[in-house]
Amino acid sequence: MMVGRKGKAWSKRYDVIANCSSENSRFTQTVVTDLDGSLMRGRSSFPYFMLLAFEGGGIIRATLLLLLAPCCWFLYHCVSEEAGIRLLIFVSCVGLREKEIQSVARAVLPKFYSEDVHSETWRVVSSFGKRYLLTATPRIMVEPFAVTYLGFDKVLGTELHVTKSGIATGLLMSPGVLLGKKKAAALRCEFGDTTMPDVGIGDRLSDHPFLSLCKEGYIVPPDKHAKAASKNKLLKPVIFHDGRLVQRPTPLVALFTLLWLPIGFVLSFVRMIVGVLAPTKTLRSIFRVLGVSVIVKGTPPAAVKEDGKGILFVCTHRTVLDPLFLAIALNRVVPAATYSISRLAEILSPIVTVRLTRNRQRDAAKMKSLLEEGELVVCPEGTTCREPFLLRFSALFAELSEHIVPVAITTRVDMFYANSARGRKWVDPLFFFMNSKPVYEITFLDVLPKEMTCAGGMDPVDVANNVQKLLAGSLGFECTHLTRKEKYMDLCGSDGSVSMSSSSSLSHRS
Repeated sequence: MMVGRKGKAWSKRYDVIANCSSENSRFTQTVVTDLDGSLMRGRSSFPYFMLLAFEGGGIIRATLLLLLAPCCWFLYHCVSEEAGIRLLIFVSCVGLREKEIQSVARAVLPKFYSEDVHSETWRVVSSFGKRYLLTATPRIMVEPFAVTYLGFDKVLGTELHVTKSGIATGLLMSPGVLLGKKKAAALRCEFGDTTMPDVGIGDRLSDHPFLSLCKEGYIVPPDKHAKAASKNKLLKPVIFHDGRLVQRPTPLVALFTLLWLPIGFVLSFVRMIVGVLAPTKTLRSIFRVLGVSVIVKGTPPAAVKEDGKGILFVCTHRTVLDPLFLAIALNRVVPAATYSISRLAEILSPIVTVRLTRNRQRDAAKMKSLLEEGELVVCPEGTTCREPFLLRFSALFAELSEHIVPVAITTRVDMFYANSARGRKWVDPLFFFMNSKPVYEITFLDVLPKEMTCAGGMDPVDVANNVQKLLAGSLGFECTHLTRKEKYMDLCGSDGSVSMSSSSSLSHRS
């Protein structure tokens, strides 16, 4: 709910969650739990509404929500909890398309929810065969995470009012915000009077009405030092996520972020101009002065050609700027093969970019001709991934050259993510350089031995898988069989195809 809790958050009437058994017999039983302060460690839903406002509505809506946060707090604590939550929902949702709210809930919120799952509550909830979530937060915001990543059977939450054209009015469907007795009523409606859940979990006095309906009730006491559940214990890890904000936007973080935006924009513009105009050999030193760190590990290979072919650099893919920073690490410009890059991007890019078509034969012929002329950079994942996972490598690169140098690339950002699936990708470089101290770390591995290439008799798929494992091991990442298509299906509900007519600037290097 809002910041803090009205009244005591626990009562002697119910035992604490630490004393709740999670034996195997629970698998045949049903549990119902509250969200904020119960399933989640955080007792404020403000960060999630700020994420919805920023990612779904933009900077103006996020600023308005932050300005009205004190008013929401006052209503919540001094008038009624429902009044404060209604204002929070109204400002965050009014005028947004239902599809946009669903998109943020599917692509952005799970990452932040997954980092805040209460370890003790999850220990109990995960032992039950049937799981229900009962919350005052709009169901549309919570359901994708709760069902997909925690295995909940159903979410009973506040329902938004949406027009026939799919626009959220900011108002609520009856019975309004699910609080107190309304939670108990929702539980009765779902289960009837004879088949109530075996265990109920809450964290405040107003949760008592629904806890009293359960066979057992437990309270999650306030604890600032409560541990988050390990991500590998969740039903499914969050591998793909979207949105620009790196940190959970608490009121203080949100204030700092919004104040930084104009400063970050100017700083980013300066950094980008330098990246385009300055000689490659000077960029590392200039970027260091401008707060951009380029860390190089391993030994960058010299620009040599063997058997009439140049080196093929096979890289992990973290942002659209990977080829640029690889060139900085090598201290020379190397052409990069990219998909669906626009004419404007080719003109503005400080390195040579080669447009691929996703036609295997044509792309192979084009890259072979480039290797005959010199070196080439490829990112066989085909798209970026933010988490410590590597997507499946396309085997096409393995058929092109036996002079393969794997390059492990990773980044560190402190405010904004520099890749996007849902948003305007042409601004990805802008957001990378808007970070206060962005870091690019590039590690050169040894050239693959001939016996580990197709020239040594290995199958292209085996070569690709082997290179993926080498790079994952270097970074401490995990290999997956996931692809670009699966990423976009998860985040956007589509295969991520983009028509050339709608291409813009640097958008399609990711």
